[in-house]
Amino acid sequence: EVQLVESGGGLVQAGGSLRLSCAASGFTFDDYAIGWFRQAPGKEREGVSCISNSDGSTYYRDSLKGRFTISTDNAKNTVYLQMNSLKSEDTAIYYCAAAFRSRCPAPWYRYWGQGTQVTVSS
Repeated sequence: EVQLVESGGGLVQAGGSLRLSCAASGFTFDDYAIGWFRQAPGKEREGVSCISNSDGSTYYRDSLKGRFTISTDNAKNTVYLQMNSLKSEDTAIYYCAAAFRSRCPAPWYRYWGQGTQVTVSS
């Protein structure tokens, strides 16, 4: 069974940090790019970051460069998103997704997780 399980969300004050985890199972992790997305209430889902396990490419949303860092631990089949200097506008549900043999940013994602809530209080 394919699973992408996000964790690490929560409530944090503005200026604080969180590290999200995306634990993958049920597919060959090294063949996939893993992307992070977010959706705030009343807004469309947007791409946050991506890392490709097949070619090493990465992607960051322009507005998040310098604050967010994506990394992968292939031994644990887990991708992390370190989020620093958080702002109230970062409040959203954060999802991870997997794209088969793609560089980043990937055009289409095959598998999706259920999401983890991040709330930044001002």
